[in-house]
Amino acid sequence: MARTRSDRARRARPRIAKNRAESPLSIQRDGAVLRVWLDREGRRNALDTATLEALTELYQGLQRDFQTRVVVLGGRGPSFCAGADRGSPPGSERMAASSGASERERRWAAQIGWRACRAIEECEAVTLARVHGHAVGGGVALAVACDFRIAALGTVFHVPEVDLGIPLTWGATPRLIAEIGAVRARELILLCDRVDARTAERWGLVHRVVPASQLDAAVDDWARRLAAKPEIAVHMTKHQLRAQARRSVLGDVTETDGDLMLAASRSAVARASFRVPSQK
Repeated sequence: MARTRSDRARRARPRIAKNRAESPLSIQRDGAVLRVWLDREGRRNALDTATLEALTELYQGLQRDFQTRVVVLGGRGPSFCAGADRGSPPGSERMAASSGASERERRWAAQIGWRACRAIEECEAVTLARVHGHAVGGGVALAVACDFRIAALGTVFHVPEVDLGIPLTWGATPRLIAEIGAVRARELILLCDRVDARTAERWGLVHRVVPASQLDAAVDDWARRLAAKPEIAVHMTKHQLRAQARRSVLGDVTETDGDLMLAASRSAVARASFRVPSQK
C-alpha cells in the first residue's frame, strides 16, 4: 500500500509521551512550532537522568521531523531550570562503582548532559529558549545551546559549578565563550556571581529581555516570524552560522567533559554538594 505524505509526516515526528507521568517533558504543537516544556515543577525543573535522556531523544528525533521549523524550550512553574538535580545527579546511577557498570559505561553516563546539549545545538530546526525565574548551571547550558534566548525581566542566571567543587561541563564553557566572549565567560564561570536579566542582555547571553507579562507574546512572535521565513534559506543560514562558530576548533575538547566530571566528583566538596555515590 502506498504511503501518503501525511502518513510519512506522522512517522517522521518524534515520539511524544501521552501520559505526563511517563515523561519529565510536556509537548505542545502549534503548526510548525513545537513547544517543549521541562515539567518537573516540584523540583524547579532540576535535571535528572530521565529528563536529560528525554531531551536527547526528543531533539535527536526532530532531525527526521521536517514539519517542525522552530522548537521553543521552556520550564513549567516559577523557574526555567534549577540545573542538575543535586539529590539525584544525572548519570549517577551508572557512575558509581557499586552500580556494576564498566569503566566505559561509567564514562558514557558522565556525558549525559553533554549529549543533551549537543542534541539541542545540532537540531535542524531553529531553537529558542524561553527563560524566566532562574536559570542555574545546567539550565544555562541548555539555554546557551539554543539559537535564540528570550528572558523575562527578573530572571537570574547563575553558574555555581566551581563553588560546588566541579568544573562547568556539558560543552557549556566553549559555547559561552562563543556567545558572550572569553572575558565575560571567565567572569560568569569562575566568580559564580548571579547575573540579572538586563546584565545578561548587555553581555549577549540573551537576545531580548521583556516584562514577565509579555514573555509568552514575545516568544510567540519570534517563533512565528522564524517559522514563516523561507525554509531552505533559514536551514542553510543556520548551518553557515554553526560552521562559522566552529571555524577555529581543531579538536572538540568537550569530548572529555565526562572525564572531568568523573574526576571532580570524587572531591570532598563535590560529594558534599551532590549526593554522589562512592566511585572508588
